[in-house]
Amino acid sequence: MPIADHKSSSSSDGKVWGLFKRPFRPPGNASATTTSSSSMSHSHPHPNSDGSVPQASSSVSSVARSLLPTRRRLKLDPCNKLYFPCEPGKQVRSAIRIKNTSKSHVAFKFQTTAPKSCFMRPPGAILNPGESIIATVFKFVEVPENNEKLVDQKSRVKFKIMSLKVKGPMDYVPELFDEQKEQVAIEQILRVVFLDPERSTPAMEKLKRQLADADAALEARKKPPEDTGPKIIGEGLVIDEWKERRERYLARQQVEGLDSA
Repeated sequence: MPIADHKSSSSSDGKVWGLFKRPFRPPGNASATTTSSSSMSHSHPHPNSDGSVPQASSSVSSVARSLLPTRRRLKLDPCNKLYFPCEPGKQVRSAIRIKNTSKSHVAFKFQTTAPKSCFMRPPGAILNPGESIIATVFKFVEVPENNEKLVDQKSRVKFKIMSLKVKGPMDYVPELFDEQKEQVAIEQILRVVFLDPERSTPAMEKLKRQLADADAALEARKKPPEDTGPKIIGEGLVIDEWKERRERYLARQQVEGLDSA
């Protein structure tokens, strides 16, 4: 009997120790509760020291905007190249037509990697919806070393056209792009291509036509606007052209009459 009691007590002690050796596992409900609480802690950020909750919506929206393709506001012709006649040692010209294809007023601006040897006329402007303009680009062609042909080489000079949506018609100032940097879009980066002026190619003929259109548009802008309406002198005094001519004629007749007398 004592031996039997000893065995029973030892077996019960082993069960007790075995219970403590097993790792503690919470029941299923407790584990689910722990998982949900941890996920909630990750989904809801901890408040700042001042009690405010940090907001990541602005950063997320900015990243989303950067991933979306840029919607073009301008249509360019040529679309991705600027053609220049290859005349080393001279200043040559190119032309590009810019059209506002959006439903709002758009400002555009030129930039170049070689501002010392290149400039644009106009360097920027504001276009009405559907309005187009022909810009002239000037570039000095440097003489290549070892008499290399520039026609067969790729120029490192590039041009960039940027656009900005504006609120209605206004005067163009370059500072518009500095004040609203977040709204500025890069329309296109243009690569320089040299053409042989002695060869008649479709690209060369098109360049000549665009340069002629650019010169005509420049002359048209230089002319003062025609005043077809009546002239207003003083406050509320309206004098038509025929009446002004008649007064001049009568005055001239009076002077001739005094001289004859």
